[in-house]
Formats: sequence, C-alpha cells, structure tokens
Amino acid sequence: MATKKARIISVVNEKGGVGKTVTVINLAAGLSLRDQNVLVVDMDPQLNATKGLGFSPSEDGPSVYDVIKLGARVPVESVVVHTPWQHLDLLPSHTDLSGLEIELAKVAGRENRLKQALAPLVDAYDFVLLDTPPSLSLLTVNVLAFAREVLIPCQTHPYAYSAMDELLETIAVIKEEINPDIRVMGVVATFFDRRTRVSNRILESLRTDKRLVGKFFDTVIRINTTIAESADYGKPVVFFRRSSTGAEDYLALTDAILG
Repeated sequence: MATKKARIISVVNEKGGVGKTVTVINLAAGLSLRDQNVLVVDMDPQLNATKGLGFSPSEDGPSVYDVIKLGARVPVESVVVHTPWQHLDLLPSHTDLSGLEIELAKVAGRENRLKQALAPLVDAYDFVLLDTPPSLSLLTVNVLAFAREVLIPCQTHPYAYSAMDELLETIAVIKEEINPDIRVMGVVATFFDRRTRVSNRILESLRTDKRLVGKFFDTVIRINTTIAESADYGKPVVFFRRSSTGAEDYLALTDAILG
C-alpha cells in the first residue's frame, strides 16, 4: 500500500454525552463513502465505537490495550479488524483499558505509548480517527500526544459549553509540553434542537465565541433519534438510513472536513 500522509484526528470532550462516539463512527463512515481509507481507534474502555461498528467485545481477542501495554510484542497490524464496509477499519477497545493508567504508572514515556505502537501502521490510511473516554486520563493524554488535529463535539447545552474552557486549556498544555504539532481543527455543535430557546442560544454563543474564530463548523448535527437507533444496530447512520437528517448532517460534516 502506498504511503500517505494520514490526518490523525482525535475527537475529544471531557464531558460525556456530547455525541463524541457517534461523531467518530459516522464521520469515519462518511469518509469511507468518499473513498478515503479510514482507521477508527477506540480508546474508550466503554467500547462504544467498537460496538457502534458492529463488533461484539471479546474477552480474549487482541485490542488496543495489548498494543499499548505490550508494544512491539503485539504487531498492531494483527489487531486491526476490517468492518463490513469498504475503506473502514477498526482497532477495537477492551475493558482492561480502564486499568492501564495504574499498570503504566512507573513506565517512562507512558504518554507516548499509543504513538509508538501505531507508527508502523498509521500512514497506510488517509484518516485515523480516535475516540476518547469522557475524562482527562492517561488514555486521553496518549491520544492527544499522537493526534495532529482535534475535533470537539459540543452539545448545544449550557453545561457542555461551559466545559469548553477546561478542554481548550488541556489542549494548550499538551501542545506546550508534549505535542507541539497538535491543533484544534474545529468545533461542531451536536444535539441541536431548533425548537428550544436554550439550544439556539448555545449555538449562537458557539458561533460568536472569539476563541473559535475560523474553527466553528457551519454544519450542525441536529437531534435525531435515527442516530441512536443505528448505534443500537451496530451501524453508522449513513449506512443504516441514508435518508435521515443524521446521515445528511454527518455527510455534510465529512465534506466540510475534506474541503
């Protein structure tokens, strides 16, 4: 396979329930439909991206946990699985990831374990999308040490918007101390409900936030029950129901990122 310059994008928010995982799997699916070779790396011990791409967690199967903990002893290529959809691969998660922080507590360079493990593989893809846990843990630090771009999904809710301060500060610290190449690529509004005043108010706050000049996507992910339904079936919404507003919004986000 020819070497590419992969775009390595971490989808991060320290607050849970903002649409992080659905953004990972549906953006990945949208990119695969645009003939981009995509690798999804599930770094969340809750395994939602793994399940959302149709895979049942295996107690014994290799996962990103083995790749990080054991390094070169587990070739990363052997852990990647092909999804049912062309151009879309997955590095699955495992519940054991939740204990990795303790296991690597005294290991030098522990924040770069993921970067080192994926180095032989990464440029075989056009895009690497990384899902993260809803907390600032060693797992999130590993993702931010490896990524070149950060995509922040922000639910149009006051709590989610107020949590942006801490997240942007975290990214700035990572940039200064660990990964000078990282940058915030953009913020996308999620769970937008145009019928409610609060959703419209937070959307306007995001659009006018001086910290986000040139970084806020015009594409908005509207609230849509089909997205949750598709996750229950283990299918990205763009494959589950192409005519839904969820599929429409994520394909629009895909094209904005490609454009």
